[in-house]
Amino acid sequence: MARTLSNHLPLQTKAPDFTLLNSVDNKLVSLQQLKGEKGTVIMFICNHCPFVIHVNEQLVLLANEYQQKGIQFVAISANDIEKYPEDGPNLMKKMAEKMSYPFPYLFDETQEVAKAYDAACTPDFYIFDANLQSVYHGQLDDSRPGNGKTVTGNDMRLALQNLLTNKPALEDQKPSVGCGIKWK
Repeated sequence: MARTLSNHLPLQTKAPDFTLLNSVDNKLVSLQQLKGEKGTVIMFICNHCPFVIHVNEQLVLLANEYQQKGIQFVAISANDIEKYPEDGPNLMKKMAEKMSYPFPYLFDETQEVAKAYDAACTPDFYIFDANLQSVYHGQLDDSRPGNGKTVTGNDMRLALQNLLTNKPALEDQKPSVGCGIKWK
């Protein structure tokens, strides 16, 4: 299990726009259609990564909690499906149904969106404010597969609370750690 750290993203970076296929309903959707009233969480995930599998349940819990507060969650998979067919749209849909994802699960076939965000790993988390300016890019929490720490979502939860209460962005943003995105 190779560990890759997320790349640094300066605060206030504008979220790159996109239009991608939602694997759940097979429709094209754009960031402008999906963005939340108070903020948007963009997550680069995939089906097979043990780091994503480790946090999947917490992602569902967070989305269910914060979408009611005006924060939209969006998941994107950008892996090369020729080398990693388990990450293809049909199996993405099955994963979304199995996990009851309360968010769209988009397929970045060309990997252009992942490159625009400078995404490096799965999972890779970005939080943007209502104007799609970045306020957080970092880990979900300190838990990793096999390290014995409970998955809490504390880092992301604190960043979301700061956003919703108009507090400054977290100064200490630890990078996310996961499997490297499978580039073509």
